[in-house]
Amino acid sequence: MPKITIDGKLIECRDGIPVLQAALQAGWDIPHYCYHPGLSIVASCRLCLMEMKMPDPKTKELAWSPRLLPSCQTPVRDGMEVRFDSDKIRDNQRQCMEYFLLNHPLDCPVCDQAGECYLQDYSYKFGSAASRMVEAKLKNPKKDIGSKTLLYQDRCVMCSRCVRFCNEVAGTSELCIVNRGSRAEIDVFPGLPLENALQGNVVDVCPVGSLLDKDFLMKKRVWMLRETDSICPLCATGCAIELHSDDDQLHRLKPRYNPGVNDWWMCDEGRFGWKYVHDSRRITQLAVRRGAELERPDWRDLPTIVKLRLGESLHAEPGARLAAVLSPFMSCEEAWLLTRFIRSLHADAALVLGPVPHVGEDQKFPLGRTNGQPARFTILAEKCPNRLGIEMILADAGGNTLPWNDFLARAKKDEFAAAWIVGGYPHAWVTKDLEAALPHIRCVVAQDLLPSALSNAAAVVLPACAWAEREGCFVNQAGRIQSFDAGLNPPEGAQRDGQYLYSVAGYEGLYRASRVRELMSGRMPQFAALHVPPPVPVHAH
Repeated sequence: MPKITIDGKLIECRDGIPVLQAALQAGWDIPHYCYHPGLSIVASCRLCLMEMKMPDPKTKELAWSPRLLPSCQTPVRDGMEVRFDSDKIRDNQRQCMEYFLLNHPLDCPVCDQAGECYLQDYSYKFGSAASRMVEAKLKNPKKDIGSKTLLYQDRCVMCSRCVRFCNEVAGTSELCIVNRGSRAEIDVFPGLPLENALQGNVVDVCPVGSLLDKDFLMKKRVWMLRETDSICPLCATGCAIELHSDDDQLHRLKPRYNPGVNDWWMCDEGRFGWKYVHDSRRITQLAVRRGAELERPDWRDLPTIVKLRLGESLHAEPGARLAAVLSPFMSCEEAWLLTRFIRSLHADAALVLGPVPHVGEDQKFPLGRTNGQPARFTILAEKCPNRLGIEMILADAGGNTLPWNDFLARAKKDEFAAAWIVGGYPHAWVTKDLEAALPHIRCVVAQDLLPSALSNAAAVVLPACAWAEREGCFVNQAGRIQSFDAGLNPPEGAQRDGQYLYSVAGYEGLYRASRVRELMSGRMPQFAALHVPPPVPVHAH
């Protein structure tokens, strides 16, 4: 690994990376706008210029070059010496910031980006407190460039990140730079609005308040939001994301850097598909049916109730079986706890993987790839986060496991006296086939998010929590085991799935996913090691 000297300090860095990236990873706060590690390098903002020692043309001795060099465009080389801590560099930073602010409106108090805007931060750290601008500022109208995105051109610093993203990652090329010089601005091609399936990422890569998300616009100040690491549950890719919430209300999702999975990006389906979490129809109370009456017992009584109800059904129909349907939206820990409980009641209980939703075909980006160009992002047709994880749990449990369609067929033949059926799907999922099978099962325990024919037929109804209200791990389509944390509390009256399954399985105390994984790893060593994305350098954006 090459070693370079920055401001008199020797550091070791990865070969081939730009000096800017090496400096950021080593802890230097180097201002930059146009550079993004996932995009091509254009070196247009000039904020990251550095001084570098180069051979003197006459003496051949190393001396500081009179010309400043872009650190984002200069690869590291063993033995090189650069510096950012000099009067010449600070003067360049002040001049660049003055240029960026010439036509910028003073609208920070009403800008959605306030609090996470690098124009604010860099103006404070590297800019000047006064402006020499006396002429009237250029004003551009706000542009509605797509169904989910607004463009405030007045705030733009022309870093071109959004243009490069649409060209290089999405492959749809809706955005472009029009006009030249001081009149240059971002715009969409005529008749081609920003409507690709990854468009929300242009808001993420914008370092200022120029591109804004209509869904989040004027909803919440960012410094009020609480960030929680999570995994997107809406397809099998398993994108690493952040939940941004306040007062138990989810406000937006943002991607986290996760190399080899989603890198820096996420799709719009995952970004905007979380609204079901706050659906007013959600099941929020434990309910037990006694004849025509519906009772609301205490959560502490649940282990006794389900053991009694399931046991009575099995005794009432000698030879009939017990079944548990595990949803691909469950965490691995929850599925493991439920299988242990079900098999403790009936050693030959059938374990079933619930329906795995598929929509269309896989979408690979950039669109229009040629010459064997690899995909930079994929939206999978498999629309659930943990099918592979549930299959791992079923394989470890062994014994009687059934495909979903076989379970339905056998249920219609009265082979099951009782069944614990887990839903948790973000959409209506109970099919006519399942509705037809339910009357043939004497006792149904339903664990689901939304009311349906399943919950109407159930003897015991358990409120399922959305993924944002739970903790655990999912296994994505590539076999990576990734953990997620709870960012919200369950709705009033509900309890986290892991907590009541922990109690039902015979464990006491507070459920913790990490503790359950320790127990699981005794039989499945792969759960002892999670895939953890590397931290992003503090000063990188």
